[in-house]
Order: sequence, then structure tokens, then C-alpha cells
Amino acid sequence: MKLRLVALCTFWIGLLTTSLYAQELPPIIKYPSTNYHAGNQNWMVAQGQNEFIYFANNEGLLEFNGAEWTLYPSPNETIVRSVKVVGNRIFTGCYMEFGYWDRQANGRLKYTSLSAKIKNKLIEDEHFWNIIHLDKWVLFQSFNRIYVYDTRSGTFQFIDKHPYIFRCYKTNNSIYFQGIGEGLFEIVNGKSVLVSNDPRIQNNRIVEIYPGEDGLLLQTERAGVFKLKDHLLEDYHFESEAELGVNSIFSAKKLSDGGYALGTISNGIYILDRNGKIRYHIIQNLGLSNNTVLSLNEDTDNNLWLGLDNGIDCINLQSPIRSYKDDGGYLGTVYASIRFGDYIYLGTNQGLFYRNQATGGNFQLVPGTKGQVWSLYAYDGKLFCGHDQGTFIVTGGSVEHIARQTGTWMFNRVNGHPDWLIQGNYNGLSVLQKVGNQWVYRNKVAGFDISSRYFEIDRKNNLYVGHEYKGIIKVAMQPDYLRARKFSILSTPSKGKNIGLAKFNGTIYFAGKQGIFVLDETTGNFKKNTELSKVFNNNEYISGKLTVDNSNKMWLFTKSYIYYFTSGNFNAQLKRHKIPIPTVITNPMVGYENISPISNNRYLVGKTDGYFIINLNDFKVKSHRVLITAVTTTPSENKNSEKNLSITTEGEIAHDENNVVFTYTVPQYNRFIDVEYQYILEGFQSNWSEWTSKTNVAFKNLEAGEYTFKVRAKVANGTPENVAEYHFTVLKPWYATNLALVIYLILFIVLAFKINKFYQDYYRKQQEKLIEENNRLLEIAALENEKQLMQLRNEQLSQDVDAKNRELAVSTLSLIKKDELLAIIKEDLKKTADSTDGKSLKSVISTINTTISKDESWNTFREAFDSVDKDFLKKIKQAHPSLTPSDLKLCAYLRLNLSSKEIAPMLNISIRSVEIKRYRLRKKLNLLHDDGLVNYILSI
Repeated sequence: MKLRLVALCTFWIGLLTTSLYAQELPPIIKYPSTNYHAGNQNWMVAQGQNEFIYFANNEGLLEFNGAEWTLYPSPNETIVRSVKVVGNRIFTGCYMEFGYWDRQANGRLKYTSLSAKIKNKLIEDEHFWNIIHLDKWVLFQSFNRIYVYDTRSGTFQFIDKHPYIFRCYKTNNSIYFQGIGEGLFEIVNGKSVLVSNDPRIQNNRIVEIYPGEDGLLLQTERAGVFKLKDHLLEDYHFESEAELGVNSIFSAKKLSDGGYALGTISNGIYILDRNGKIRYHIIQNLGLSNNTVLSLNEDTDNNLWLGLDNGIDCINLQSPIRSYKDDGGYLGTVYASIRFGDYIYLGTNQGLFYRNQATGGNFQLVPGTKGQVWSLYAYDGKLFCGHDQGTFIVTGGSVEHIARQTGTWMFNRVNGHPDWLIQGNYNGLSVLQKVGNQWVYRNKVAGFDISSRYFEIDRKNNLYVGHEYKGIIKVAMQPDYLRARKFSILSTPSKGKNIGLAKFNGTIYFAGKQGIFVLDETTGNFKKNTELSKVFNNNEYISGKLTVDNSNKMWLFTKSYIYYFTSGNFNAQLKRHKIPIPTVITNPMVGYENISPISNNRYLVGKTDGYFIINLNDFKVKSHRVLITAVTTTPSENKNSEKNLSITTEGEIAHDENNVVFTYTVPQYNRFIDVEYQYILEGFQSNWSEWTSKTNVAFKNLEAGEYTFKVRAKVANGTPENVAEYHFTVLKPWYATNLALVIYLILFIVLAFKINKFYQDYYRKQQEKLIEENNRLLEIAALENEKQLMQLRNEQLSQDVDAKNRELAVSTLSLIKKDELLAIIKEDLKKTADSTDGKSLKSVISTINTTISKDESWNTFREAFDSVDKDFLKKIKQAHPSLTPSDLKLCAYLRLNLSSKEIAPMLNISIRSVEIKRYRLRKKLNLLHDDGLVNYILSI
């Protein structure tokens, strides 16, 4: 109970001391679990040959390459307790399992189990807490046993027979381990050899063993440090042992500079120098993510990695930047700072503070200076303080109030008057004068009552005042500086918030949102300097406050950088330098940014919650190589289906997976080192891209062809060390491959052959068809000729028929005439017979009657008619069986187109009787009223 109480008191005393002591701490980069997306606890840290950092995490092996975190789940879903990089392999140990990870061609790690070979020899419920490498052996240590793996032969040997092995240590190429209750052992020829069984280390757990100048230093968990020399144990005391107290040390590491890092269970981390004096004690309220430090490791850039109980932190021990955070609000916002004599002064919103540079210690408030301090100005061996209450002259830790009229913004020299100082006040300008050895208030400049926070004087003694709400005011002063003769507001540059005005190397500069302007004293106008104004590109502007220090540098703060300008070597153009510290870290009061030299190339920068110090001498950047870490492709159709390509060999990408993403990194972990990348895809781009901080780039819908991706990195302001390249080919679609082209050629040849054959067959058929058509035409022509012949024959026949008809008609008429003649003769004879001898005449009449016999005439006519119009009478008889011979006779006469008048004599009846017969014939033929009798007969 007493021990706990003492520990608690010591903790709070240490915490209070740390809070009061102005620790200027190195930068700390925090990586919470929400950032790396894995478990909270990190049990061991290691770095690989590629400078990637690996963590034994609760959820698996965690890899960080400086840009991306990658979690590889543990092989048996248990907590990974240990990790060690040996060559290209990353060895890990967890619950009842150990093995190694190899990097595949696609950049991903693949696990191979070693414990599976000896699974039946593992001890139940065994965790592997530590891994050590020596020559060809890799040692896996649990609390029960040490497994020694021969990487060449793949065999195992065991070191056991110890009830409880706490930890293994590699020191000076020797392997040691502590057996709790037994002492310290060394492994010699595969056997455990007792080194010391001193009671002080039998039960005091040894956290780490450091190599010493003449022995070994044993860092224990609670009992401090012991020295082991020639197998004898003796007490060893760090200079800060009393301050370390009874902290429970869980992890420890000897640093490359000879110092020590001690991670505690509940009190953060201690960084000691080589003598054991505390350089830093960092706890949670000073920037650490968690006060429980489970693991430590120093990387090749001397960054200290902390595996915490909740998160991961990286302390940039070799960073040229040290920061003091005023969490308690003791100092307030720093508006001005200066190194003057043996003291460093800070002007803040709460007063003027000072500290002896040589002795260090805390900053103390200068009595009588409470309130806002706007500026500190050294001149003529005096330190002037521009204060809300006026002007003070500062001497050591005391001040003299020499001007109380109004608040003072700043001070400036007057050309030709070394014993005058002009100061800008809340209500205009005033003059201080040196009288004897004392500086006194001389006068306020009459005729000008505008607040003058910034002002500068040109060679013609024109005074330019920078005013946020008015712009630049040009003031013409009387030679005695008692009155302003006149003043005017310049049209360019225009007014703006957080503007700045300063004189550097005799030239007056203005900075605002519009850019940086330079005064042309011949015209009295400001002209924009395009080159200097580039610092405000890409929305970088936050403030135009310009600060000129006594080391001949002009400073300017932007959103991402701190710039300083120096004189050019061969022309008047200023040289631009940048420090990659963004405002989220500098955290200044915008518009009141300030920086001042405090020693050789060391600068103090004021913040709203303290300050930080930049050492430009140490701002050297180690060269780093840029690495391509992954090449992934995604199909055009399914954006979520990613495929990792080999990064060690040339890649081949399918045509439908032509969306390519390249991921690259520079594995450096300094918080204030800015890394920018530039890339080109040869075959797609002709020029390098702009510099960017993005660590990946995507190219979409690449055409088939060969490409070479190149990327280079610029670390801080350095030049690129290497260019990483990746050559790949986007394959043609299957229908455009060489095989497809051969197939197309074969198909083309076959198709051409088929088309040729088709055309040959076509033309042959066309020829045959043409011949056939010609033959048909000939046949048709022959038929036409035959038809014409037939037509001629028909015409001839028709003519013959007509001739026959005419003959028949003539014959018929002849018969009619004959019968008529005979009838006339008969009548005449009858008359004569009645008057004369009738006997002889009767004989003549009888002969005539015989001659004009109708039946015989008709038979003759019928034979002639049938020869001309064959079968007419038969056809009409068949069509109308009811026709009598007399009707048929009439039909025959009508067929010959004879009129009723012509028919009457032939029938030996009157014309009227013929009409009657025609009517009766119509009835028998069933003709309608509109049907013509002759037309019908002619149509048969």
C-alpha cells in the first residue's frame, strides 16, 4: 500500500513538475486506431529493409509504408504479440502459432507457419512474446520455452527447463534471457548458461539490457538499473534516477545517439541522454496519445516509434523543430519574441515574459507588463516594448515606462536622425528621442490620427502606412516630424484583411490576398511581383504579415508552409525557401504571425498556445527512395472487383480491366518533411504531372498498347533521388489479337474463296441463264415467227373463209336468183298456160318446180356452210336441242350476217315472216331483251 501511495505521489509530482517546466518537445505524430483501422494495443515494433514499419497488433500484423496502413489478420485470429524483420521476411508470434510473412509479386504479404511443423511439441496455452534474430537463427520466446529456428536447415532446438522465462535480449551479438526466480542466463552453443543469480535480478524483472562501456546495463521494471561486469552485479545510477522514481518501466531502448528511451505503464515516456539525464518526459497532456507504452523501436531516421495501449505515436527525435505547448494558458498567445543579451523575451496577450538562455528554466512575467505586448524592437543597445499601455524600455527582468499616451504597435528608424525613433500608435504616429543617454517621448505627429500598425519610410522620407480597412496611406512628413503635411490613400494595392508591410534590403514590400507588391520609389506606386506572389497560389493565403529579422531574412506564413526570402546572388529577385509546416501545426494568431532568431540559425515562432523553435542548421533531409507499392486494376463493368498485379515484373492487363491505379510512397515519417510526387504515364502522357502530395493516381479506360509509368518524389526542397518505373501492356481485346487476326485472315481467305466461287457459280448460272434466255428468246422468236406464220395462215384461212363465204353468198344468191327467175318464169307460164295450150306448159312448170326444190338447195347450201364454218350447226343444236331444221336454217343465214330482206326469198316467205321467225328464235335461245341475236350466233 505504501509503495502504491509513493508511486501515486511521485506520478502527480512529476506531472506537476512537467507542466510547469517549459519542455520544448520534438514533434509527435499520432496514429489513433481510427486511422490505421486495427486493434488499440500494439505489442512490438519493427522496421523492414524497405523502411516500412510493422506492428504486432491485437488484430494481426500491421504494416505502415508512410502513406497507407495495411492490416494482415493473424493466421489463427489471435493477438499478434511479437514481430521481427529478418531480411525479406517478417516473423510474427501469437497464441500457439509462429511463422513468417513473405512479400508476393503483387506487393501483398503471405503467411507461412513454422509452428505447424512442430505442432505436437507446443506447450498448451503458449503465447510468443518476443522474437530475436542472430546470424542464421531466429528465436521465438514464450514464458515457457525458447524455440530456436535454423533458417538454413529448417530445424528446431529448444531451450526449456526453466519455470518462467520473462524476456530474451540480444546485446553485443549475445543472447540473454531472464529466468524468474533463477537469474540471468546466456545461450551458449544452444545451452543456457547462468550468468548471474544475484537476488536483485532473480525476481526484479529485467526489461532491457543495454551494452555498456565495460559491461552490461540491466534495466529493471521497478528497481532501476544495475551494471553487470565480470558476472558481478553492482548498482548503477542514472543522473535522473531520483526523478524517475518508482515508475513501472514496461519497455526500454538504447538510442543511436547513446541516450535511452523508457516507456512506462502509466507515466508516458522518458527520453534520457547518454548520461541518463532526462531530456524529455512526455505524457498524455503534453501530446502523447496514451500514457501506457507497450513497445519501443527506433527507425533508420532516428524516429522513435511507440506502440501504445491505445494507438501508435512517432516521436521525431532528430527533427529540427521543438515545440512548447502552453496547455495551462500561463503564457497566452505569443505576438512577439526576441533574443536580447542573455535573455529570451516573449511578448504575449498576457504580458512580457523572459527566461535566461544559458540557465534555462521557466519563463517569468516581467513585473508591470501585464496586458498585450505587440512588438519588441532592439535599437541603440536598448530593447523597446510596444504595449497596449504605451512604450516600455526593457532591462533584464524590469521595465521603464517612457510613453503612456496611447498603445504602441511598432517602431522604426528615421532617415538621417539616429537619435529618433518613430512609433506607430493606436491614434497615429509619435516620435521618441534620445536625450543624453535616455530615450524620452518627443511628440505626436500632428495632422495624422489613423492607427498605424504597420509603416515604413522610403529614401525620400515618405511614410507608407498599411491599414486593413483603408489600404496603403502615403504620408508626407515635415522634416522635423512634428506634423504630417498631407496624406493620401493609394489605389493599388487595395485594402484587405491581415495585410502586411515591411522593408527588406531597402525595398518596401506589401503582402495581401491579391499577392505581393513592391514599391517603385521613382513613381511612388506599388507593382505586383508575379514570382513572389506564387506563394499564394492554390488558395494558400491566410495572412500577409511580413516579418524581417536581424539575420537578413523576410518571413511569410501560408496555409501549408513557412516561407523565408533571402537576397539573390546575381539579381534583385529574392530567393524563396519554404519549410513544410502548415498552420494547423504552427497555430498562430492569424495576422499576428511572428518569428525571430534566438541563436545561430535557431528561430522562435509564436503560437496561440505556446511557441516552437526551428533549427535551420538541422533542417537537412535524408534522401529517400520512392517505391511503387501496388498496382491494381478494375474492370469497366464492375468497379468493386479489384485485382492486384505483380509489381516486380512487367504487367499484362486485360482489355476489359483497363482502369489502373498506381500506389506509391516514400517511407519517411518526419512530421515536418513535405513529400511531393510527380508522375508520367509514357504512352498516354507527354509531360510530367504537377507536383502533388497524393500517393496514388488512377488512369481510366486505357487503350490497348504498351505503357511505362514513372514516379519521382521530392522530399522537402531536395531533388528526387530515383525514379520508380513500372512497365505494363494493356492487351488487345480477343477480337484484335494476333491469333484473331490470323483467324480473320483465314476466314477472309475462305470467304474470298467462297465469294469467288459464288461469283463464278453466279456468273456461270447467269451465263447459263443468259444462254437459256437467249434460247428462250430464240424459241420465242421462233414461236413469234411461227405465230406470225400462223397468223398469216389464219389470215389466209380467214381470207379463204371470207372468199368461201363470198362464194357461198354468191352461190346462195345465185340460187336465190335462179329460184326467183324460175318463179317468175313459172308465173309467166301459168299465165300463158291459161290462155293457150296448157298441157305443154304444165310440163314445163313441173320441171321448174323440180328445179327450185328447196330441200336440195338447202342441202347444197348446208354442205357448203359446214365446209366453211365447221360444226356450227352441230354446236348450236347441242346448246339448244329445241331448234327445228327451219330454225337451224335461219341461224345459218344469220351466221352469214344476211339481213331479213335477203333471208326472206331464201325461205320463200315474206320479210314479216322472217322477223317473226327471228323473234321466235330469240325465245328458243333464251336471249334477254338487250342481247343481240346476230351477236350471239356469231359468238358460238
